[in-house]
Amino acid sequence: MASIARCLRAARPTAFSAVARNSTPRAIGARAFSVTAANAIKKYTRDHEWIDLSADKKTGVIGISEYAANQLGDIVYVELPEEKKEVEAGDPIGAVESVKSASDINSPVSGTIIHSNLVLEEKPGTINQVAEDDSHGGGWVAKIEVSEQGLKDFERLLDEAEYKEFTTEQGDH
Repeated sequence: MASIARCLRAARPTAFSAVARNSTPRAIGARAFSVTAANAIKKYTRDHEWIDLSADKKTGVIGISEYAANQLGDIVYVELPEEKKEVEAGDPIGAVESVKSASDINSPVSGTIIHSNLVLEEKPGTINQVAEDDSHGGGWVAKIEVSEQGLKDFERLLDEAEYKEFTTEQGDH
């Protein structure tokens, strides 16, 4: 943490002096980032799993949705999938238990499980905090090598808007 602070202190005078020399903030060299493409490759199942497909469409990250995590309540245990296991869309790959209930985690697409999020063994509540985060400390469950059939399965999943509409309808019943 101290090294981050030292880096920030060293960078700060330069950034402020750039602003002082130039009246427009663009002089600092800031640029806008677009995340549209990344959002376009995340899809959902009606069973509340999500998959974030890589740009090359060869691998994906699987987890349960924020909606599902909220419905389950405090998650106390996560059964992780077995690595190198071949699965078809809809096959159970693990389970999640909360203070309210237990639920299977199903694979949204066909392929081979290549990695499990071992962080969840020690900290299952991570899913409650960051259910749809596929980074190192996130609540994702598994990584999958997507098969040709898996790409076809992916096309049939719900995009973010469709999933939001689906969960809104479920909340009404």
